[in-house]
Amino acid sequence: MDSANQDINLNSPHKGLGSDSLSDVPEERGAAAVSPETLPPGLTEEEAEELRLELTKVEEEIHTLRQVLSAKERHSAELKRKLGLSPLTEFKQNITKSWQDVQTSNAYVKMSEKLGQWNDKVTGCDVYVSASSTLDDIASSEVYKKTQETLSQAGQKTSAALSTVGTAISRKLGDMSNYSIRHSISMPTMRNSPTFKSFEDKVGNIKYKVVGGKANGESAHSPSESNPVQDNAPF
Repeated sequence: MDSANQDINLNSPHKGLGSDSLSDVPEERGAAAVSPETLPPGLTEEEAEELRLELTKVEEEIHTLRQVLSAKERHSAELKRKLGLSPLTEFKQNITKSWQDVQTSNAYVKMSEKLGQWNDKVTGCDVYVSASSTLDDIASSEVYKKTQETLSQAGQKTSAALSTVGTAISRKLGDMSNYSIRHSISMPTMRNSPTFKSFEDKVGNIKYKVVGGKANGESAHSPSESNPVQDNAPF
């Protein structure tokens, strides 16, 4: 039989314990081992014997209660494990319960009432009423309204200016990107055009007349007469 379900009679310390538990309990404990020579003054042997018996009884009850408490704790842990209650969940539940206990305590209720009274006194005093009235007057004044409108308009203008600048910068970057793309596409087409090739031929003839004829000691004549000019002659 589980010790957690045992019926404990505090007047009968041996009830609820098995033979093993009783074998572990010594016959004399604590003050029961006191010899007659160490008795306090004024205490007779009979009184000392009664006290020893009572002490033994109490210590056996404590031992029994410890065993039952340990069994109850193991049983509680097993039930929590089956219910899926983790230590964190149990901690949250304890915090919630503790806060509820605080809110229902007399000290908390009295403090709440005291704070409510202070709030009523503060909001009802002349200084608070005068300050509230002054703030209301300022908020409803023409100067305050004009200042608020001016700041609102300034904010709107600033936002519009920033938006315009951002749009202009984006457009400029887009134009530069388009120009770079058109330039990279048009260069090969321009180099293969007849006009560009004719210009290359003329530059090649001039270069040959100025440099080629003097270097070879030949009369200046167009290289196009003997050798055809390549399509992509270098400058």
